[in-house]
Amino acid sequence: MFKKIAVFIASVILLVNICGCVALIAGGAAGGAGTAVWLSGKMTQYVNAPLEQVTKVAKDSLQSRNMAIMTKEVSSSGHDVVQIRSREASGEKIRIDIHKITETRSRIEVRVGTIVSNKEAADRILKGITERLQLSSLAELKHLS
Repeated sequence: MFKKIAVFIASVILLVNICGCVALIAGGAAGGAGTAVWLSGKMTQYVNAPLEQVTKVAKDSLQSRNMAIMTKEVSSSGHDVVQIRSREASGEKIRIDIHKITETRSRIEVRVGTIVSNKEAADRILKGITERLQLSSLAELKHLS
């Protein structure tokens, strides 16, 4: 009898720990909208904004730095992607891919450089885009009120 109770209590503790981890992971995924990640030579960040708004803000951000912009929109099998290409003053290639996740959520990927990626430059460009996106969202909220 004691053994059954001990197994039951251990199972409950294990279940609580597992559920806690799931809640922690789910909370991290939900809160991860503001976190940029360096992965496979790109800075990647999910944002709560539609593809069209992120595209406009990304172009504005590059234009404010006097960078020429080449844009290509790709739609294949339901995966909407906007590709923006440009160059840094140093000549390094800039690749920005904006993926439509849902109607109100997008993923931004920034890579600077061809063979060796420049993390600092990619982070600087991504921060410029996300800061402008926040300002754009605030301006939109003020306009609505």
